[in-house]
Amino acid sequence: MIFFSRSLVALGALLVAAPVAAQVPKLLPLPAELHGESGSFALGARTALLVPAGDPGARVAAERFAALIAETRGLKLAIGSRERAGSIRFVRAATGKAESYRLEVMPGGAVITAGDDAGLLYGAVTLWQAMTQAPGKGAVSVPAFGVADAPRFGWRGLMLDSARHFQSPAYVRKLIDWMAVNKLNTLHWHLVDDQGWRIEIKKYPKLTAISGWRHPATAAGAPQLPQVGGFYSQDEIRSIVAYAAQRNVTIVPEIEMPGHALAAIRAYPELGTGVPIPPGTESDWGVFPWLYNLDDKTFGFLEDVLDEVITLFPSRYVHVGGDEATKEQWKGSATIQARMKALGIKDEAALQAAFMRRIGEHLTRRGRKLIGWDEILEGGEVPPDATITSWRGVEGAITAAKAGHDAVLSPSPTLYFDHRQGAGDNEPPGRLDVMDLRAIYNFEPVPAEVPAAQQHHILGLQANLWAEHIRTEERSAWMTFPRASAIAEIGWSAKAPRDYGAFVDRLIPQLDRMRPLGLRPATSAFAVTPSYAHTPGSDGATVTLANQSGLEIRYTTDGSPVTLKSPAYRGPITVKFPAKLNAAAFHGGRVLPGALAETVTAQRMRWRSDEMLETCTKRVVLALEDDYPATGKRAVFVTDLFNPCWQWEKAPVGDAKQIAITVGQIPFNFQVGKDIDGIKFASPATPDGEFEVRAGTCEGPRVAVLPLAPAVGNPGLTRLVGKIAPRPGNETLCIRYTAKGVEPVWAVDAVELIP
Repeated sequence: MIFFSRSLVALGALLVAAPVAAQVPKLLPLPAELHGESGSFALGARTALLVPAGDPGARVAAERFAALIAETRGLKLAIGSRERAGSIRFVRAATGKAESYRLEVMPGGAVITAGDDAGLLYGAVTLWQAMTQAPGKGAVSVPAFGVADAPRFGWRGLMLDSARHFQSPAYVRKLIDWMAVNKLNTLHWHLVDDQGWRIEIKKYPKLTAISGWRHPATAAGAPQLPQVGGFYSQDEIRSIVAYAAQRNVTIVPEIEMPGHALAAIRAYPELGTGVPIPPGTESDWGVFPWLYNLDDKTFGFLEDVLDEVITLFPSRYVHVGGDEATKEQWKGSATIQARMKALGIKDEAALQAAFMRRIGEHLTRRGRKLIGWDEILEGGEVPPDATITSWRGVEGAITAAKAGHDAVLSPSPTLYFDHRQGAGDNEPPGRLDVMDLRAIYNFEPVPAEVPAAQQHHILGLQANLWAEHIRTEERSAWMTFPRASAIAEIGWSAKAPRDYGAFVDRLIPQLDRMRPLGLRPATSAFAVTPSYAHTPGSDGATVTLANQSGLEIRYTTDGSPVTLKSPAYRGPITVKFPAKLNAAAFHGGRVLPGALAETVTAQRMRWRSDEMLETCTKRVVLALEDDYPATGKRAVFVTDLFNPCWQWEKAPVGDAKQIAITVGQIPFNFQVGKDIDGIKFASPATPDGEFEVRAGTCEGPRVAVLPLAPAVGNPGLTRLVGKIAPRPGNETLCIRYTAKGVEPVWAVDAVELIP
């Protein structure tokens, strides 16, 4: 059979010729080669899926296509092996590198050809995308087209942190589904850490009985939150691994060592160095000092654990962590120091290297490969076949590749999905250095410093979803998508000048077709965000509207719905109070999620949420969730953990007689070591401390003082109100509080100037 009746051309060239480009579907990731054909193919309830007899991989691909079509279009397609017209055929033939495929869609049917199971599956995913270019149920017709496709990288992944907050097996399966339809193929599963142990180890049942559970931290005087946690039984893990394999997703388990070991030491204290664990420590975040010791019994424990892990996960790789292993407990242990001397090891960094070599040798004997965070490059000889996950920027990957080690790019902060995607009030808690969709899409996985001869050592990339501040599955999905779709395209599509606008054009239908699969993605990339300029005493304001993706924005100021006939936003607009402002981003003539609906009043101009304020410094800026109430909506506080201080730039102070600050308290549950000595507060003038407000700068005149006494003892939000000294016009306000220490931490939820 001749695959294409006309020569293949790259998609970028196709987009130049409008008549041809109109015939090709919007696919994500962008295929290597794509062209349009004449005519169209109609898929309906009578369409059959034909697989070769005795080919289980082809049948799995057909079943996945049938399931996707059933979920999105409501059609039930039959699978068989007898030839019939108008069918979709799965054909086994060589197509090149692993995971590659060819897809030919013609009026008489479709043919998916691949040399391996993954290629057949991805050909089916591409065809499903073509059949779901717009939401709808029932039969569908798609213009004929052809694809020849193969991935750029073999490792295209996500890391899910289930140790800090447990996700249900049902959610993990959903995540795998979402990965598969984006052609992501590696799930790095972070199963153990200081805060929790999530994998059943039959030989050591206390790992989950004790360390599978904890009480979240609460501020002094606040009601204790209910116990949280959970773990995956070995049967559940086997089921999830099999589920992933049918979707060409390999699960790489991670068992952290020698640091991030508190959960194991809580359950079996003999594994540590004898340093006591204060009650509740497992509810902290940060870098913990508890490390495994170097006893043969401890290595026996770790090898036993790894042996059980290996029986559950057929992955070639086992991740063993190796990051953030601070060495103070090793330095303070006479036993560890004596062991180092006996072994002739010069320092603690070399001791960790020896630790990792021993673990690597064990994995090698079991037919597996060690992979670890880039710290395992330190301290001397690295296990010879070790693979590096480069998280402290890209330097670890550069060093690894030059030394002949494979590497996966996963640099912080760019590919750390615990960073928020925007600064709006609807964003979940997380880190505040915004990593939006465009920033992710612009990341290049192969550092320029890696010589051409070593670039084959770059296996690919993955994004990491650390879950300290992501306690719900809904938030996990929000923080993951659509940014994971950008990871998918970077990892799959050929290196070429990237067109963010074209990516967004293909992303929007991709998100539409994923919603029937249970995804509720973030709207951050499409949301319309306002900013205001107001002069005290005036009867209106100037409004600036923005959208991360540069999409068309339309608006109304009379409360009427936004439509295609509404004015297009061209620049700042002036409104008179009160104005009912509605605005939305548009794509292809339709309103996108993230529309704005806000009543603009004089009072609104005198109010700012913490999301709209600036932190005075940028040391460790987090959006932290309140510890109260146990159920229902909680406040989220944006604060610099090392300097709780906020600035309201150009605040309309001219007509203000009072200032109200809504505040709340949160526990200081952070393991920061000696850095805690760098957190300084002004001494309080009252027993409970106070918030003070200064004008111009944080060293400017003090214009208001609001004692904290009314808020003490209230676990929720408290609105403090006080007089403010007269100031003219607009002026920056600096807001900070006095305190005796970091427990608890007080934070601002909102500020209002009262005339």
